[in-house]
Amino acid sequence: MSRVGRNPIQIPKGVKIAVVGNSVTVEGPKGTLSRNIVPECTVEHEGATVVVKRQVEGIRGRSMHGLTRALLANMVKGVSDGFTRELLITGVGYKAEAQGTKLTLNLGFSQPIELVLPKEVKAKVEDKNTRIILESYDKEVLGQIAAKIRAYRPPEPYKGKGVKYAEERILRKAGKTGA
Repeated sequence: MSRVGRNPIQIPKGVKIAVVGNSVTVEGPKGTLSRNIVPECTVEHEGATVVVKRQVEGIRGRSMHGLTRALLANMVKGVSDGFTRELLITGVGYKAEAQGTKLTLNLGFSQPIELVLPKEVKAKVEDKNTRIILESYDKEVLGQIAAKIRAYRPPEPYKGKGVKYAEERILRKAGKTGA
């Protein structure tokens, strides 16, 4: 059996889970998430725990077992606690501004980049407009938005200028040496 898939998911107080057919809906204080489950797995709700069981043996069945359990655990954690992702901006003149659902990035291009955030994601800009903190209850959407922001100006290896994740370490290269 899958080591990840066989672990039960503990449901914290204030979180409701509904399993209807192959659809699972998780509702909590932060929001509501819904996901369709692959036919290789079934979800059983027993009291304060949820267990994912495998219907089909084989490579796909085993891989979907662990994946389904991890996705459901992320849904439960998201609606109860939420997720955060932090991005750092490095470079002269590079900065960000958050206004409601719009994030404006000045990253050295001729025009500022205006990114409209989905309703699930909230952004705060701190530390002299160089630290972006993204918060959401949906881990998948949060990761996509963070990757999209980073992709506008990924960090370069010589001076480290660009947008990077807070926990990311940039491998620096030596520059040209004079003769």
